[in-house]
Amino acid sequence: MKHLRNALLGVLAAVVLLCRPFTPALAGTRPIPASESEDLSFALCPIVYPVDQSPSDRGFPYLFYGNGFFINQQGYLLTAAHVLSQLSDAQPYIVLRLPMAPPRLLKAEVIAIDRDHDVALLRATPNPFAGRYQVRFLPLAVERPVPAQGVLAAALRPSRLKDPHTYDAFSEDHPSGQVLEYQFSQLDRGRGDTELLLFNHDVLLGDSGAPVVSAESQAVVGLVEGRWLRAQAASVAAATAQPNGGVGAAVPIHYAIPLLQQHGVAWHSAGEGANKVGSENIGPARSAAPLPLSLVAAPHPPEALEGGEVVLDAAVDGDGQLEDIKVVQGQQAFVDKVLNAVHTWSFLRAAHQEHDATRIGIVFQFASPGVMPGKSPMRRYDYLPAAENEERSALPTVTIEPQPNVRTFSDPNVILAAHVSAQGELMSIDVLDDEESLASSVTPAIRQWQFVPRKHAGANCDSTVFIVIMPRHAALPIHARSNESSGERK
Repeated sequence: MKHLRNALLGVLAAVVLLCRPFTPALAGTRPIPASESEDLSFALCPIVYPVDQSPSDRGFPYLFYGNGFFINQQGYLLTAAHVLSQLSDAQPYIVLRLPMAPPRLLKAEVIAIDRDHDVALLRATPNPFAGRYQVRFLPLAVERPVPAQGVLAAALRPSRLKDPHTYDAFSEDHPSGQVLEYQFSQLDRGRGDTELLLFNHDVLLGDSGAPVVSAESQAVVGLVEGRWLRAQAASVAAATAQPNGGVGAAVPIHYAIPLLQQHGVAWHSAGEGANKVGSENIGPARSAAPLPLSLVAAPHPPEALEGGEVVLDAAVDGDGQLEDIKVVQGQQAFVDKVLNAVHTWSFLRAAHQEHDATRIGIVFQFASPGVMPGKSPMRRYDYLPAAENEERSALPTVTIEPQPNVRTFSDPNVILAAHVSAQGELMSIDVLDDEESLASSVTPAIRQWQFVPRKHAGANCDSTVFIVIMPRHAALPIHARSNESSGERK
C-alpha cells in the first residue's frame, strides 16, 4: 500500500500551497435551511482506501481521495472518475456516519465509468439505506443553471488531511457562488470535449466529485472537477477579482444521466419538464417526440476557419439512448465534434410512443465568424426518395444560418426542437436551452428552413428535428481557443 500513500502525498505536495480557505456566501444567494443542510450533509460520502485493518484510538487509518454523493435509496452514488484513478485499481471505500456509533467503512462497487467526461457510478455494499446509517440522497436537476444563478458546492474533508482516521471529525463546506458560464475543454489529452460549468469560488483539495447543487432547488447540477486556470472570458476575469479568489469547474450532471440510463439506475428529478426553458408556437399543436433529458452542444473545431453544418439521422431506442446514427451531411472536422457530443444525449420516451426506435433529425450549425449583416449563409440539400420500407427522420432541405448578437467572449449555444408535420411543414419551435437569451434572434432564421418529413412504416408522419446553434464571438481570435485541459483537478 506504500504506492497509494506516496501517490496521495505527491498530490498534496503539488497543490496544497495553492489552496485558500472559503469565504462567506455571496450576496444574493439563499442560505441553506437547517433541514436542507442536513439532507445535503448526509448525502455526501468521502471516497477513501483503508491502509490498516488494525484500529487505533482514532479508528481505522485511510487515504482520502475525494467526495461522492448518493442519488437513490438503492445505495448508488456518483463521483468524478479521476478520484478513482488515484486508487490504482484498488477497492474504493466510503466513510458513513451512524447516529449512536463511530463512523464505519463500507465497500463501494464500481458500476460504470465514463472517463471521457470524468463521471463514475458506484454502489455501496451493503446498501446503507437498509441499515442505521445517516444517509440521504439528492435529486438531479434536468434544467441547466444559467449564468448568475446561485449554486452551492458542498464537500467533506478529514480534519487531519495527511493522517485521517475513521473516528476523526470531518470539516464540511457549503460555499455559495454563482454560475459564470460554460466552456469546452478536454479533461485529458486524446479524449473528447466536455462542456464545463464554471462557478465563482475556489476549489480545495479533496473537493473532486462533490455535488454542485442549485441554491434554490437543492438538486445537483454538476460534479466538482477542479480549479479553472484559463480565465479568458470577461466574466471569469471578474470572478478572480472577488474575495474568494478563484473559479471552480464542474462537469454538468447531464453527462451522468446517460450512464444511469445505460445501467438501469433510477434517479430522482427536481421537476418534470425542467429541461424546457421556453417555447415559441408558430402553428398547430406540436408533434409527439422523445422528451429530451440531456442535450449537450459541441465546440468549434480549432482548425476550422469557417463555419459548418452537420446533419444526422438517428434513432432513440427504448432506453432513451441514440442508436443507428447516420451522418447525412457535414465536414469531418465538425462531424467528429458532433458525434462526441450526441453520444452523451439521453431522452425519456413519451408514454404513447411505439415500442420500436423513434427516428429524429439532428442539425448542428457552427456559425461562420465575421459574416456581414443580411448575408446569412444558405445551404440546400437534396435527398434521394425514401424506399417504401425505409425508416428516415425529418431532415432539412434548406437551412439559413442565424446571426445572433453574442455579447460575451465565450461560445454560447442555443438548442431548439423543431416539430415538422407529415407534409414537411414547420409546426412549432421549442427552446430547450438558451445560455444567453439568444433564441429570439435565432428563431426568425429557423422559421425559413424547409424540410422533408419523417418516413415510418411506408408513410410520412410528424417528427422532431433537434437543432443546435453554435454562434462564435468574432472578436475572440481563433488561436486563443484551446481544447487542451484548462483545469487543475482537486
